[in-house]
Amino acid sequence: NEGYEWLIDMDIEKYFDTVHHDKLISTLRERVKDRETLHLIRVFLKAGIMENGFVRPNETGVPQGGPLSPILANIYLDKLDKELETRGLYFVRYADDTDIFVKSERAANRVMKSITSWIERKLFLRVNVTKTKVVRPTQSQFLGFTFWKNQKGWQCKPSKVSKTKLYDKTKAILKRKQAVSRPLAVTFTKLNQTIRGWINYYRIGNMKTYLAKFGQWLRHKVRVIIIKQWKLPQRIYTNLQQLNRLFKCHFTKENIYKVANSRLGWYRKCGMDVVNFTLSPKVLAIKKKDRPGLVNPLNYYLNQA
Repeated sequence: NEGYEWLIDMDIEKYFDTVHHDKLISTLRERVKDRETLHLIRVFLKAGIMENGFVRPNETGVPQGGPLSPILANIYLDKLDKELETRGLYFVRYADDTDIFVKSERAANRVMKSITSWIERKLFLRVNVTKTKVVRPTQSQFLGFTFWKNQKGWQCKPSKVSKTKLYDKTKAILKRKQAVSRPLAVTFTKLNQTIRGWINYYRIGNMKTYLAKFGQWLRHKVRVIIIKQWKLPQRIYTNLQQLNRLFKCHFTKENIYKVANSRLGWYRKCGMDVVNFTLSPKVLAIKKKDRPGLVNPLNYYLNQA
């Protein structure tokens, strides 16, 4: 919003696998004076990696998934932070993901070239030339976020890739054969965990329109599972009639009978008004015994904002 509208999207090639051990220990030695601690860290770094039951030696890199790896990786790149600060650059870094912000494309290309050279000379790391690029904020991706601009200025939102991943995870949970054969309580619990977790991570982003659309798609898929679990036309009719009476939806018996005995496929049948209104978002959100209510993505997001 201050005019730094060109981004250098830095990507370090295989960062966790290429951290230089001697350089890391040397950096630690500047602050840590205890020899035994430094020796223990070096032993951790050289402990080896088990693959298919065999241990292979580890001469470079910090083992991904190791308890010390995230902090060691951050310590190693602390010198990059200090270098960027010394040059007066605006930047944001999380582990090996770094965005540098400048005011012009020309400045961005110059900074990218000099910082790439510095990283390779001073930190013994390789910058991925194909993935490191100069972009506008709308084309950038940082930790699953991208940017857009309105009258209030620049705003962040989940990237297309992040949105696609949410759809993919939800589809996996709602795979029809598996979802129909298990209790609805299990399906709702898994869906709620996935959706709440995703929204909690991206809640600083702007996504009202996306979540409204996603919520409609989600509930349609859930209705298909519920109707297919009822299976028999007579059971579908009875259950829809009960919901119709209980929640005062005002559908006639004839309308409900047509839906219950329709020869349309499950997906089209569940798109009819009778199913949509009797199995409304309000009904799906009701908690029943061990079954939690289905979370409404848009409402949950608005309550978190």
